Amino acid sequence: MPLPKLFSRQWIFTTLLVLAAAGTCVRLGIWQLDRLDQRRAFNAQVTSMRALAPLDLNADMDSDLAAMEYRAVVVRGTFDYENQVALRNFYNEGKYGYHLLTPLRLEDGRAVLVERGWIPSEGNDAPSAWSRYEEAAPAQVQGVMRLGVEKIPFGANPDPALAPGQSRLEFWNFVNLERLAAQIPYPILPVYIQPNLDPNDAEPPIAQQPIIELTEGPHFGYALQWFAFAAILLIGYPFFVRKQVAEKSAEEI
Repeated sequence: MPLPKLFSRQWIFTTLLVLAAAGTCVRLGIWQLDRLDQRRAFNAQVTSMRALAPLDLNADMDSDLAAMEYRAVVVRGTFDYENQVALRNFYNEGKYGYHLLTPLRLEDGRAVLVERGWIPSEGNDAPSAWSRYEEAAPAQVQGVMRLGVEKIPFGANPDPALAPGQSRLEFWNFVNLERLAAQIPYPILPVYIQPNLDPNDAEPPIAQQPIIELTEGPHFGYALQWFAFAAILLIGYPFFVRKQVAEKSAEEI
């Protein structure tokens, strides 16, 4: 292959473009393998926590709760409805509504937030209307422990900052425990609780939990696809160049 033709400006640019594309494919393949590792770690966390007996939170609230996400839990206390808030963007049988997030006061003065469940948005746009959902004290809650949101998902709307003179938010998009703690006048635990589902519960608040599929997802297959694309570029490109140069040389004879 004649060097002047091989190292022309056109072929140098094309070669760099192909190498960049192949490198991008390799990087995307590695990213999918990283996602696979994260998924496997998540599955292992959920499986190990589900295998444990329910934690008595009143007796073990000083344990490393942040490491126990998805473990079953039971807790007893008194709901503080004055510091209750609502979470937006939840549906029940196609009907839009909110989830009530209520502090459950414990005997030592601390509290754990409980995502009590769904209420319809109609007639509940003012916190004063939520009093109809108050429960008799004391309360016992059985559910699973969850961690709050630390990083807002890409493209999602974050919770707004407080306006001048505003002391609290009544409606939230995410369970941001750090920000919620700033408007609650007593310490809260670093987890919150999603109560167990009750198939016979037809009256709000209706407990809801996300469906968790313990699968590895499509990440391994996607990784193989990206690596295959990189191989096609790196192996096929030299043959393409050779063919093009040969055809060009034949035309010049």
